[in-house]
Amino acid sequence: MTSSEFAAAAEVPRLHAVTAAEAEHAVDREAAAEAVRALLVALGRDVESEHLAETPRRVADAYIEMLTPRPFTPTTFPGEGYGELVVVRDIPFDSLCEHHLLPFRGVAHLGYVPGGRIIGLSKLARVVEQYARDLQVQERLTVQIADRLVEVLDPEGVGVVLEAEHLCMSLRGVQVPGTRTITSSLAGVVRDDDRVRREFLDRCGIGRTEQ
Repeated sequence: MTSSEFAAAAEVPRLHAVTAAEAEHAVDREAAAEAVRALLVALGRDVESEHLAETPRRVADAYIEMLTPRPFTPTTFPGEGYGELVVVRDIPFDSLCEHHLLPFRGVAHLGYVPGGRIIGLSKLARVVEQYARDLQVQERLTVQIADRLVEVLDPEGVGVVLEAEHLCMSLRGVQVPGTRTITSSLAGVVRDDDRVRREFLDRCGIGRTEQ
């Protein structure tokens, strides 16, 4: 894939949110602030008070920021014959639960076996951010990241593991703080080769068992 094709592929279709390039025209900041204001009134709060007067604008700006991915080009380079597993672990991410509009946050572990190209390591974190800045469920987010790496790299295999705490579970409902949800998406040799799969999960800290 040429550099121009990579640049064109950087903005991929998203389920809910707009791309960074479209956000300026697609997001109605004033309408969002008015909606927050109406919600506060419906919840019995005095939006004319000094403390809440600017809250609708602040909340609207916060959600716009959290739902707008930053554009980037997933730069790749010749693999120089390297054909072993590459793992970057503990990439922090934040996203928004699409069911309650509450955050979930955690870490992503990404791995791949090159098929001739390698990716700039910082771009792995940017791929995570690209899909995390949306209204999400963790299962979909995991698959989207893996699919994107397959698309960009055409590797021998890909592995993605996400570990996250969901505030919709910690702050409401059953109210069990500290619990983690772990999801994975494996493809190619990371899924089909037992040795590679074990190595990837061990490096993520998922495959270890208590002695």
